[in-house]
Amino acid sequence: MTVGEGVVIDVEGLRMRYGAKDVLHDVGFQARHGEVIALLGPNGAGKTTTIEILEGFRIRSAGRVEVLGADPAQGDEAWRARVGVVLQSWRDHGKWRVREMLSHLGGYYAPYGSERIRRPWDTDELIAAVGLTEQAGAKIMSLSGGQRRRLDVAIGIVGRPELLFLDEPTAGFDPQARREFHDLVHRLADDQQTTILLTTHDLDEAEKLADRILILAGGRIIADGSADELSRRIAGEAEVRWTRDDQRFVHTTTESTKFVYELFKQYGEDIRELEVRRASLEDTYMTLVRQFESGEVENEVHALEEVKR
Repeated sequence: MTVGEGVVIDVEGLRMRYGAKDVLHDVGFQARHGEVIALLGPNGAGKTTTIEILEGFRIRSAGRVEVLGADPAQGDEAWRARVGVVLQSWRDHGKWRVREMLSHLGGYYAPYGSERIRRPWDTDELIAAVGLTEQAGAKIMSLSGGQRRRLDVAIGIVGRPELLFLDEPTAGFDPQARREFHDLVHRLADDQQTTILLTTHDLDEAEKLADRILILAGGRIIADGSADELSRRIAGEAEVRWTRDDQRFVHTTTESTKFVYELFKQYGEDIRELEVRRASLEDTYMTLVRQFESGEVENEVHALEEVKR
């Protein structure tokens, strides 16, 4: 695998073994500046181990890993200042106030700022970005679950990271907070060119946020692509819905384009509210994992690994 321009994460042949058990098998992928990647997989697939290796918190058994141009196992403080981590929960310092905590943590990043990237994020700007302006002077222990989660996010991005790891980022968010957080992720990726790697069990969230989906099963990457690209791998029927003469129709077909063409050819402008639904990301995910567990995808993955060698 050749490192190209703008590559932030470069993983090749990553293996992790605990005793006699291999948890990761020849995992390989790249991530570029401003890319949002969702890492999906069933429990025990190796997601947490992969993320911890990339964050520099766990030493791999074999393989090559470069994050922001360095081996994360050797990452120094200057390297760590470029990386942000949002954990599932972070419960310390309940008596601190929101602005006080973020200002204090931001001070650690000041020596690592540059003309290109100003560190840390201005405290009040950051508080506004995560929707905690009204709680800026409140003690952390008084925050609701959703507000506490927003603070977790603020703590993860206080140093304006070039790479951000998000672990179940919107757990506990209400629908409005979730929508605002999704907007924040898009701003970080589009405006700040922040690379974001997130793990989530919310497949709808992954589909909305991620440019690419990585599916990890049995310690192997079994799929890598956009939600649309992955859905095309699944041979299945699309559902076509439309209205004609105030009647609602639904038809399933494996050739949706041909069907829609014939539909308009026959009824023309009488067709209203046309909608074509292919397999959702959840359908695709479940199918790929099921195929892997049955050996269908596993054989394909092994064949790809042999080609790489």
